[in-house]
Amino acid sequence: MTAFGVHSEAGKLRTVLVCRPGLAQRRLTPGNRSSFLFDDVLWVDRAIADHAVFVQAMQSRGIEVLELQHLLGEVCLNSDARDWMLDRVVNEEEIGIGMLRESRLWLEELPAHRLAEALTGGVAKSELPFDARGLFGGALEDSDFVIAPLPNLIFQRDPSAWIYNGVILHPMFWPARRREALLAAAIYRFHPRFAGAVKVWWGDVDTPPGRQTLEGGDIMPIGKGVVLIGMSERSSAQAITRLARALFEQRGAQRVIVCQLPKMRAAMHLDTVCTFLDIDFVSIYPPIVNHIRCTSLYPADKAGQIRTQRHDESFLNVIANALAMPSLRILSTGGNRYETESEQWNDGNNVLTLDRRIVIAYDRNSQTNRKMRRAGVEVIEIPGGELGRGRGGAHCLSCPIVRDPILSE
Repeated sequence: MTAFGVHSEAGKLRTVLVCRPGLAQRRLTPGNRSSFLFDDVLWVDRAIADHAVFVQAMQSRGIEVLELQHLLGEVCLNSDARDWMLDRVVNEEEIGIGMLRESRLWLEELPAHRLAEALTGGVAKSELPFDARGLFGGALEDSDFVIAPLPNLIFQRDPSAWIYNGVILHPMFWPARRREALLAAAIYRFHPRFAGAVKVWWGDVDTPPGRQTLEGGDIMPIGKGVVLIGMSERSSAQAITRLARALFEQRGAQRVIVCQLPKMRAAMHLDTVCTFLDIDFVSIYPPIVNHIRCTSLYPADKAGQIRTQRHDESFLNVIANALAMPSLRILSTGGNRYETESEQWNDGNNVLTLDRRIVIAYDRNSQTNRKMRRAGVEVIEIPGGELGRGRGGAHCLSCPIVRDPILSE
């Protein structure tokens, strides 16, 4: 079995985790979509079909694609795993007192696949097989959720991320997404494919995040022991420094480059404005990237301490120097001023690299895709009209679990 680990952003991708759309996205309405961080509701049947195209594009290149809902269903066959998850989902803090016992007993009796669906797709009051009592249950409308759905699970980049030989579990920024990391933790802890074989560098799903929030769209292991981390709308300095300390103490990385982004939805993560097409070739959105400021973190001489170095040079020069390269080749978002802004919003720079200069991109970003092809990049287009409504491209839709390093040329 191939050892787990992600050693670059553009080396050969071998195993990846995704989550197909389903019940959670069917729960989205014009009235609740903003609370679930979506700009619009999805045509779910089309989103399912488009996601299947995405999966097939990877499988046709020999990439192993793991699907979260399937893995979670297998995890739910394990009674210890069921108890571990239900202890953290069905408790007084989430359900209240009045219907806690009935809810727990009902969920414990569900078949494994139905429990997995409830944990991802949520449970409405009308679906409970008993009369919901207590202050919480009595105040709910039939269509209100006892367990909220997780429609953002399709963006598997964010709940967890692999950095070299280990994984991190993320305390996510928005409450609507925080349970996602719990499900990732359950899979890594209990699924036969992962149990006992996963090194967790950092992340405790039982600890309230406070101000230390972090999401996987800001995490990029780029090689040579270096990790880029965006300090963005959703990833805080508090989380980044604690992660860096954990990585240094366990020798999981040698250097963390913190990339300070403006706190805005159009640049919610580092990977919305910059992705690697090759070790020395990046796709960027210049209006944001040109203003990124970098600070490097290193292990200090004293145990548990961090040494910082602020950089005056540009973001791209900092990366090139970290990789011992004279410069990076740059491809900017395609089109005129209007098209460029539109394609960045529609994830034109958020591509998934399958191998050096081979990427998956949304078909709607025609100007940027054309520029990539002219630059010698093989672009595999997938439909993006529905999948992109939650603001995430192919990079966001995927969590690489095994990716090769790129050896120095």
